[in-house]
Amino acid sequence: MNRGSSVPQVEQSATRENKDSSASLPSKQECDENRQAPSAEHDERLAEVLSHMADDIALGRSVDFNSVCQTYPDLADDLRRLWGAVLVTDVASISADQVPVPDSDEVIMRRWRRMDLPTTIGDYELREEVGRGGMGVVFLARQISLDREVAVKMILRGRLASEIDHSRFLSEASSTARLQHPNIVPVYEVGDIEGRPFFSMKFIDGETLGDKLADGPLPEREAAELLVSISRAVGFAHRQGVMHRDLKPSNILIDSAGNPMVSDFGLAKRFGVENELTRSGVVVGTPSYMSPEQASGRRDSVGPASDIYSLGCILYHALTGRPPLVAESVMELVLLVLEQDPTPPRALRPRLDRDLEMIVIRCLQKPPDLRYDTADKLADDLEAFLRDERVEASSGRFGQVVSRLFRETHHAAVLENWGILWMWHSMVLLIASLTTWGLDINGVTDHFVYAGVWTLGLGAWAAVFWKLRQRIGPVTFVERQVAHVWGASMISIAMLFPLEGWLGLPVLSLSPMLPVVSASVFIVKAGMFSGAFYIQAAALLLTSVAMAVFPIHGHLIFGFVAAACFFVPGYQYQRRRKDY
Repeated sequence: MNRGSSVPQVEQSATRENKDSSASLPSKQECDENRQAPSAEHDERLAEVLSHMADDIALGRSVDFNSVCQTYPDLADDLRRLWGAVLVTDVASISADQVPVPDSDEVIMRRWRRMDLPTTIGDYELREEVGRGGMGVVFLARQISLDREVAVKMILRGRLASEIDHSRFLSEASSTARLQHPNIVPVYEVGDIEGRPFFSMKFIDGETLGDKLADGPLPEREAAELLVSISRAVGFAHRQGVMHRDLKPSNILIDSAGNPMVSDFGLAKRFGVENELTRSGVVVGTPSYMSPEQASGRRDSVGPASDIYSLGCILYHALTGRPPLVAESVMELVLLVLEQDPTPPRALRPRLDRDLEMIVIRCLQKPPDLRYDTADKLADDLEAFLRDERVEASSGRFGQVVSRLFRETHHAAVLENWGILWMWHSMVLLIASLTTWGLDINGVTDHFVYAGVWTLGLGAWAAVFWKLRQRIGPVTFVERQVAHVWGASMISIAMLFPLEGWLGLPVLSLSPMLPVVSASVFIVKAGMFSGAFYIQAAALLLTSVAMAVFPIHGHLIFGFVAAACFFVPGYQYQRRRKDY
């Protein structure tokens, strides 16, 4: 561990009841008297209550949140909405002179509540605090029996600490102790002092990569050389069955010789082993360097490729001077990680070598299977760059290009909500097309009759479709985008029939444009969801040619092709939804 390194972590924890914790809060009488107060005063009272609750947490006291809500019923809704954000902000910023408070002997409680350093605990003389995160506090210490300088890490939180915190802490120690590698900070001892689990590790007297990057981006070759060593260390950990899951510049220590050392396996997890320390739906990691699968909270999707994404984020930061994605709030940042691709490194550093940019971009692919297979392959590519050899990231083989073109994007999961609706939509399209074909062969020449079928009929179905979709569950941003594209296509189709009349064209003269408009929608879907939709787009474009060649049966052809284009993927995604 290094002097002055900080490992910010964000955690929320439930707390136990403490009757003294709300002693300094506004009284219930004050609350009742001000229920009709202006919004500004309401906000001031809300801020005061939250401030007192946050202070209690920082002082190691427990807060009975339900009791506070009962005491201030007019603030309850706002408290429930904001308390989580307050914990996220404050838990990791507890004052530097505070240490955990055990629940046993009063002498030990006083000793842990406010410790005067240096002090001796067990075999260690704790000299000074050198860093803390959401779970642990790190001390520079001397191991008395061996007379050596070490870093000692202990549980940070007192009453906030839970059995899960203890288990995660010991998981870190266990995971790290098994990893003997020159670029991984070694663990010397795992133990327990006065009911407080700890482990000691090598003390790295230097700076973090985060400190180094505060001065600006690194030269290309220096950044590549650092990432080679880091990637080899991570690759070694992966071969031992351990994922880091929180790789970031502040967890990379640089010793006096300039060698990088991977530290802080606080979120480490052994893959291939059942582990309930992190529940599905819980977001773990640091958002700026977190993979999309981590940001989504889907535990089953997190694997070694997640660490490779984080390595790409570190390399991006080292080359450009900033993380790949930045935002004003944690929530906004998580959404960016899920939805947006980062700015290409060369847009921020135009003289950057193109091969090095390709290495970064490959690491930052949202689908895990498009990243490097292993951290060692990432290191191999970086070494190839350093030797001025061809890198694998820039050598896209034809098969890889084709597979990437037709694969699903990370947005495709939302289509599981559309499966059954697309199947119904295919039937509606078939009915509209058969109706149009029937009217045509029976000699109907009124443009507005056909406009009514395709405008009023499909318009009514579109309203029903959207209501049904809203009943299935929350509508995502990307679904709204698709809905707008679909709406635009329906407007375009509806305009074809009056345009024929205004231009003096025979009825259904512009019908071959129906599949052209529909194909455009599928091309948009292919870019957003899955390249497989290019197949439907191609089929519809060919249908437009067939409609022009065989106008009498044109709508019959369009009806069956368009229905199939929606029914087949709708059936596939509906089955996937049932299987899930």
